[in-house]
This record gives sequence, structure tokens and C-alpha cells, in this order.
Amino acid sequence: MKNLNQFHWNSQLFLQEFNEFELLLKNNQELKENEHILPFFKERSHLSAFIGSYVSRLNRFDLIKHEFDFFGDFRADLVIGDSVSNHYCFIEFEDATENSIFENINRGMSKWGTRFDRGFSQIIDWFWNLEDNKNRSRFRDAFGSNQIHFFGVLVIGRDQFLTPIEQERLQWRSAKVLIDSRPIICVTFDQLASDLSFASSQYRLMVQDSSSSNF
Repeated sequence: MKNLNQFHWNSQLFLQEFNEFELLLKNNQELKENEHILPFFKERSHLSAFIGSYVSRLNRFDLIKHEFDFFGDFRADLVIGDSVSNHYCFIEFEDATENSIFENINRGMSKWGTRFDRGFSQIIDWFWNLEDNKNRSRFRDAFGSNQIHFFGVLVIGRDQFLTPIEQERLQWRSAKVLIDSRPIICVTFDQLASDLSFASSQYRLMVQDSSSSNF
């Protein structure tokens, strides 16, 4: 198993990569996981790392790994870690197409899409795998500790393909469904862009306040 890579987050490079992310969403109505999404984020480590801001105590973004291998059993598209607080965010990217989150079967209420169910189930398996291996030496080799705090994020779909009730269903599931007392945060790519924009503005304010307090 390959350990996570040390990483030094740079806010200026993040802003550059974030602008490229907004252009990607603007110029493409649909996005395919293997064709567009995975190569895009793999080439933009600062944008990728800041997805860790979904975890409140993951502040340093100093560990990163694309295509993270879970002891030979599963693979996450991305993991972001904080080496001091031992908080980790495991991320699954799925397609951003019309039927990624919900599928309309012409029987009234739409059903959860195959891509969504697949991505959500993968994260459940990651959680199981981490618990199953936490007392083994290879777990410590990977994370530097046998005790870590971990969370899951599923990024899938586009806002424009969701009806208001479907948006409510997605938000409810993300907020209410816990796996082993842990949330799996489910967001569209548009919501990801909005959340990262807000988080980066708050981050800049904290940096400015910290710099001012030093005078």
C-alpha cells in the first residue's frame, strides 16, 4: 500500500485552479468521470486538497493522494488528510449527467440513480474496510496512527438536472443518513463550486485576521 503524499497548500494556486473549475462547469453541460472529472482534479492538487474543507477539523490539507488504495481491496478517487489532527476526507467522484443522481421511470417520483447508488455504496465499503484494518500494522503505515477520524464525500451530478424536490431529497439524505455515526456528504459539482468559493473566502478572512493580530 502506498502512503499519502506530503503536500503544501497554496491559496494563490488554489484560486487559479478554482477559476479553471468554474470554466469547466460553464463550458460543459455534462461531465464524464473518466473522460473529464478524474483527469481534471488529478492535475489540480490545490483545488483537490481544499475539498477537505468539508471536514471542520481538517485545516492543514498537508496529506493528499489521488487513486488511494485501501489495502488492495478498494480505491478512493481522492483522499485529503491533516497529519496533526488525524482527520481524513475520502472522496468519490461520479458522472455529472442527467441521470447521475436520479432516474425518471415515468411512475411519479424519480428513483435514485445507478451511479449514485454505486458511489454511495463504495464509500460505505471504504468505511467498513478502515474499521476492519484499524488495528493492523499496515493501517499505521498508511496513516501514521491506528486512530483516525474519517469522513466521506460523494460529488455527483449537476444542479440543472434536479427538480426542487430532488434537491431536497439529496440534501436530506446527505444530512440525515449516517454510516457508523459518520456522514457521507453528497453534493453536486455546482454545489461543490459554491461551497469551495465560500470556504475560500472565509479562509482568506481568517488569514487576514491572523496577520493583523501580529502587529
